[in-house]
Amino acid sequence: MRQTVLVVLLALALPTVALAQASNLHSGAITAVVQKAVDDPARQADKADDARRKAALVMTFAEVKPGQKVLELIPGGGYFTRVFSAIVGSQGHVYTVWPDEYAKEAESDVTAMRKLAAQPHYANISLLTQPANQLSSPVPVDLVFTSQNYHDYPDKFMGKVDPAVLNKQVFDALKPGGLWVIVDHVAPAGSGMADTETLHRIDPAIVKKQAEAAGFAFDGESNALRNPNDPHTIKVFDKSIRGHTDQFIYRFRKPVK
Repeated sequence: MRQTVLVVLLALALPTVALAQASNLHSGAITAVVQKAVDDPARQADKADDARRKAALVMTFAEVKPGQKVLELIPGGGYFTRVFSAIVGSQGHVYTVWPDEYAKEAESDVTAMRKLAAQPHYANISLLTQPANQLSSPVPVDLVFTSQNYHDYPDKFMGKVDPAVLNKQVFDALKPGGLWVIVDHVAPAGSGMADTETLHRIDPAIVKKQAEAAGFAFDGESNALRNPNDPHTIKVFDKSIRGHTDQFIYRFRKPVK
């Protein structure tokens, strides 16, 4: 009888445990501030991508708050930039950084970001251009964020920036307690940086090792963009996986002291 009761209790507890685990994957519930930013009518064109890019979950995991200063590296088409802008508000600021080397490959995106920053609705966005190996911030920031571009820095077209240099510069740009959030395409375990130029992927383990070597403390990960059906062995632009790659999201914190 006791065994039967125990089995029943365990069965009842399982959904709760599973729910707790699922919650931990994304580091908390989506706040009203984040949801309002995602629902901003000004980003109506981005709504079609929300289901796969999970802006609300990514912002929640990155712990973005009103009044913060954010440094976004290689912002692409500005998908996350627009959400950052809405969250930090008029008391905060978003600095978008285009390395000179990358800007040559993405002139249309740089032009689009310049136009975005000129709009009154996005008056809290600035566009910065600087050499890839000389990252700097106008002021200490609360968050440095990059999505799908950490793997680019050591590549030839970027001047083969040493990850140790990049991570040290990010560390210096942050306020004590600030966050370094990296989203990128997963490469096979143990591959290190072998696939950064060929498949445009990177082994999450090497990213963690490099960030910690710069003085960061690993502060968690999110599975919001993971895809177990990605084989990790094909280029991220392959039509069979493009837009749905397996992506890790790591959060690192600069120690307060």
